[in-house]
Amino acid sequence: MLYVLTGEDAPGQLDARMAVRPAHLARLEKLRDEGRLVVAGPMPAIDSPDPGPAGFFGSLVIAEFPSQADAEAWLAADPYVTNGVFARTSVRPYKKVLP
Repeated sequence: MLYVLTGEDAPGQLDARMAVRPAHLARLEKLRDEGRLVVAGPMPAIDSPDPGPAGFFGSLVIAEFPSQADAEAWLAADPYVTNGVFARTSVRPYKKVLP
């Protein structure tokens, strides 16, 4: 089943986000290579594709996991979580309708 994983950045964590970004992307690339990733990316804190020092509100991932518990475990092990970039996270089941 598909799940929507979101993380909301903690204040002042832009430097930490950038420092662990390569490890975060490597995990996403593994999901992609396994054919389980639908979409992933950051949500800029301002209305700009390059928010600069304003940073990011958080990130969104839609991917396939065997269960919600598996999706939650995957997110809990993400470098953005383990390094304190995210203040809050959530995992919700998702049903793709379009396209």
